[in-house]
Amino acid sequence: MTQTFDLMIDLQWFAAEDEGRTEEPSEYKIQRAREEGRVAKSQELVGALVLFVPAVMLLFLAPSMLRTCVEMVRFFLLRAAELDPIHDKLILNVFYRYLLRLAVPIVAVAMVSAIFANLVQTGFIFTTKPLTPDFSRVIPRFGRYFQRTLFSVEGLFNFFKSIVKMGIIGAVAFFLISSRFSELTNLQTASLWQGVRIVASMTVQMMIIVSLLLLLLSIPDYMFQRWQYRESLKMSKQELKEEHKMYEGDPMIRSRIRSRWRELLSQNLAANVPRADVVITNPTHYAIALEYDQSRMMPAPQVIAKGEDELALRIRRLAEDNGVPVVENKPLARALYAQTEVGDYVPPPFLEAVALVLAKVWDINEKRRKARLEQEARDQRQQAAGF
Repeated sequence: MTQTFDLMIDLQWFAAEDEGRTEEPSEYKIQRAREEGRVAKSQELVGALVLFVPAVMLLFLAPSMLRTCVEMVRFFLLRAAELDPIHDKLILNVFYRYLLRLAVPIVAVAMVSAIFANLVQTGFIFTTKPLTPDFSRVIPRFGRYFQRTLFSVEGLFNFFKSIVKMGIIGAVAFFLISSRFSELTNLQTASLWQGVRIVASMTVQMMIIVSLLLLLLSIPDYMFQRWQYRESLKMSKQELKEEHKMYEGDPMIRSRIRSRWRELLSQNLAANVPRADVVITNPTHYAIALEYDQSRMMPAPQVIAKGEDELALRIRRLAEDNGVPVVENKPLARALYAQTEVGDYVPPPFLEAVALVLAKVWDINEKRRKARLEQEARDQRQQAAGF
């Protein structure tokens, strides 16, 4: 008995649809879904606007449309005995002319309302992907269909939404008819035009009220559609890794490239160290050369050379030979060596300490420059006095 039941109802219908998809979708996946026409959209908003705007337009155009209908009926009744509907093309041409006059304004407004409702939700999208034939969908998948319509959050939400919509339409119809029940019961004694006016006004009033209530209903529906859309695009950790490799490069390859680039920078010490503003040392184990060129609008001082032991000694000698200030700061040197690489900018936690070092170096350089200028001035005066 249990075996027969298992064959009739697949227990996987009750399983999580996206089991294992716990990560938020990447920007690339969202963009790709948008290019394929998959966006979060509430059809309730579209339907409510398509009902509301034409109903309001009917309210204003009703007199002219009624006159057009009367004119059309009079035209055909007066010529009923003269024209042959089988052989005379005039009847068909006149009919189409009246039909366009009556239908085109309402249809045009409905189309504009539908386009506007879609643009408000999704923006402008042009794609032919949804039109591409997909023959895999021809094969019926009853298990997935019942899972989605009966055993899912979407199915339950749509079920209760349909009940609410029927309740809205039924309640509005009940209250409107109840409020004008006496007028409706006296229609048999009213004139033709009075009866048409009463029924038409009730119909338009019902359409406007229902469409406004459906607009309110579309707000939670749109929020649910957005949530469901994000859930459908969620990715597994493996998918994120594969996408990262595909569009940003294999981490191992990028690591090798970065390592080779750093090796080349380290080998070019003779060119990098002389243009440094300061070399921070441990003093013997580590050495980090920093450059801060304000004319290049650098966001922070940049590490242009670093090394330890023998390489650190070489950096110090190059700095001393080229007049680059060497500052001993053991904690800062160790931290910068451990947390930065050649080409990196100084991290924010160390900016204040580096700024103090640079300020001290610039102050010393400024004093040296003034002393040099004063010495040159004294030399010039002595030479002038000797002559």
